[in-house]
Amino acid sequence: MSGPPIPGLGAKARRVGALIRKESRQVVRDPSSFAIGVVLPLMLILLFGYAMSLDVKNVPIAVVLEDPSSQAAEIAASFQLSPYFQTRVTRSMTDAQALMLSGQVEGIVRVPQDFARRAAQGDAAVQVLVNGIDGNTARIVEAYAEAAVAQSGARVAAEGQDAGSAGGQATVESQLWFNSANDSRYFLVPGLIVLIITLIGAFMTSMVVAREWERGTFEALFVTPVRTDEILLGKVVPYFVLGMGGLLLCMGAAKFLFDVPIRGSIPILLGVSMLYLLVSVATGLLISSSLKSQFLASQVTLVVTFMPALMLSGFLYDLHSVPLAIKLVSYLVPARYFVSLLQTLFLAGDVWSVILPNAAILAVVAIVMLALTRRATRKTLG
Repeated sequence: MSGPPIPGLGAKARRVGALIRKESRQVVRDPSSFAIGVVLPLMLILLFGYAMSLDVKNVPIAVVLEDPSSQAAEIAASFQLSPYFQTRVTRSMTDAQALMLSGQVEGIVRVPQDFARRAAQGDAAVQVLVNGIDGNTARIVEAYAEAAVAQSGARVAAEGQDAGSAGGQATVESQLWFNSANDSRYFLVPGLIVLIITLIGAFMTSMVVAREWERGTFEALFVTPVRTDEILLGKVVPYFVLGMGGLLLCMGAAKFLFDVPIRGSIPILLGVSMLYLLVSVATGLLISSSLKSQFLASQVTLVVTFMPALMLSGFLYDLHSVPLAIKLVSYLVPARYFVSLLQTLFLAGDVWSVILPNAAILAVVAIVMLALTRRATRKTLG
C-alpha cells in the first residue's frame, strides 16, 4: 500500500516541468541553438571524418635514377607501388631539386650512379631528402621512404639467394594493437565526441542564464515560488537531452560512416558520456551565472572548456611528449579523462583499470561543478 503523497511534491514537479518546457521552446526558437546543437556537430563529423586525417598518404616524391641497373629500378618500383607516395621518376638531380623548390614534391630519393656496384660489395646507399618545413610530416615521410628502400633491398636479396643456402636476413614482424588498419580516424572520431559534447554542454549553457539577465526576464522569477534547484534543473534537462542527441549522432557516424569499431559496452559508453555531459553543462551554467553577460560568458567558456579539450586532452597531441608543467595542467582538464575513456571503449573494450578511475574522477568533478553552480545561482537569487 503506497503512503500519502509528499506535500508540495506535485507542485514542485509542475514548476520544474514548466521550466523545462519554457527552456525547450527557447532552444527550438533560437537559430543559434539549432546551429550549435545540430549543424555544427554534422559539420565537425564530416570534417574530421573525411577531410582531416593525420595519416600521410599520396605524398609527391621524386626518385632520381642515376643508375640504370635493375636494382635501382626495383627501388623506383617500390615507391610507385606504395599507397603513401605519388612518384615522379627523373634522371637528373637538378630536375628533382627544381621540383622540390617549386613545391611540386615533398621529398627526393636519389639512387647514385655506382649503386649496383656498391650493392654487389654490400655497402650501397640511397640518399633520402625530405622537405622539413612540417617537421612531423617530414619524419613520417622519411620513415616511409626508408621502409620502401629497405623492402626493395630485401626483395632483391631474397631473389638472389641460392636455394640451398642456409640462413638469411632477419625479418621484423610488426603488429598494431587496437588499430590494425593504422587509420587516424579510429582516434579522431572518438575525440570528436568530446568536442561536440563540450560545445553543446558548456558553450550553449554558458549563455542561458546570462541571456535571462540581459533580457530582464530573470527578475520575474524572484516573485515566484520557483527554487534554485528547480531553475537549474529546468536549464539542465533540455541541453542534456540535446547533448545526448549529439552523442548518438556521433556514435552512428563512427559506426556506419567511418567503420570505427565500438568494442566496449554501449551502456558503459553512454554512462560515462552522461557524466562528462553533466560536467560540461554545470561548467557552462556556472560561468553564465557568474558573469551575466552572453558575450563574456561565451568567450570565457571557449578558453576554459573548448580550447583545453582540443589541446590538453590527448585528442590531437600525445601528452607524454609535452613538458612536465603542461602535463600537470592537463590533469585539471576533465576532457582528458573522457578522451581516455572513449578511446578505450571504442578501440580496446571494457578495460576496467581505465574505466573505473577515469569515470570516478568525472563523477567527482560533476558533483563539485553542480554544487558550485547551485551556490553561484543561489547567491544571484538571494
